[in-house]
Amino acid sequence: MTQLPRAFQTLPRVALAKLPTPIDELAKLSQALGGPQLLVKRDDLTGLATGGNKTRKLEFLIADALKKNADCVITAGGPQSNHCRQTAAAAAIAGLDCYLVLGGSPQPPIGNLLLDQLLGATVHWAPRPHRNSRMSELAAAMEADGRRPYVIPVGGSNSVGALGYVAAMFEFVAQLAEQGRRVDRIFFATSSGGTQAGLVLGARLAGFAGRVTAISIDQTPDESSDEKFLSEVCRVANGAAELLGVEERLAVSDFDTDYGYLGDGYGVVGELERETIKLVARTEGLLVGPVYTARALGAMLDQIRRGAFAANETWLFWHTGDETALHAYAEALTG
Repeated sequence: MTQLPRAFQTLPRVALAKLPTPIDELAKLSQALGGPQLLVKRDDLTGLATGGNKTRKLEFLIADALKKNADCVITAGGPQSNHCRQTAAAAAIAGLDCYLVLGGSPQPPIGNLLLDQLLGATVHWAPRPHRNSRMSELAAAMEADGRRPYVIPVGGSNSVGALGYVAAMFEFVAQLAEQGRRVDRIFFATSSGGTQAGLVLGARLAGFAGRVTAISIDQTPDESSDEKFLSEVCRVANGAAELLGVEERLAVSDFDTDYGYLGDGYGVVGELERETIKLVARTEGLLVGPVYTARALGAMLDQIRRGAFAANETWLFWHTGDETALHAYAEALTG
């Protein structure tokens, strides 16, 4: 299948992203590493409140909220959540109130937290394990007051949100065809799993023959809220396939996931992230973020240094954003 599934013509979608995002060469980085040809898909340039991968998901999630006559959205994330920042921006554009449940205790308005405030979001704090229950409590209280809340899961990672990355893969395959390029392997960060679900389903539907490798930045094979992580990713992907009315179904084994770069945990900057951020900035003038993209790109660079490529291969890093959080990690990056 080379064309988007027909269902995309009828599914509700709000235009929020500047598409298509470009594919750039990383020739100096490749030369510095003695590696394969390197490319980057610039989803940090989607444009919504500085951009990032959640914008593609929110095109479908906000449209679904409006279709269901919601007057506000509720979502959750970490203190420097890129998803929450983009959700706040999307809600402002759509005329919806935005409520964010952030894990932990109140912090100074730096990085994404400052942007959440500027975008008009109302922030609630809760221990990370209780974010989902706090969202449910907020939604129930609002409904009791006559409000119409629409709850978006962490990362926008459900089957509706994953549609954004099914469409993204078709966009990507079309760009490769137009530019006469071949990509042998894609690397990207995965955490809540929605981007991974959409990319892998999209690759299958669009006929992308390369390897699609997710770098886990916080999940382990046995860790999820209710079940193993990849089982949930698979469920989300197959739910997206159902929404599209296609027969394709995926299995857990279809999701190539590397759990070897977890470092000291979510949001903890280590030498891998520090070195990657500085190297890419100083060779390509490209910024990657401290939580997601530096860890995933660092994993790709580590595999290049280990010689895990063939001489004629082309590797691509799918840049999903999060550089707006750099300001909140100044001490960890410069200390």
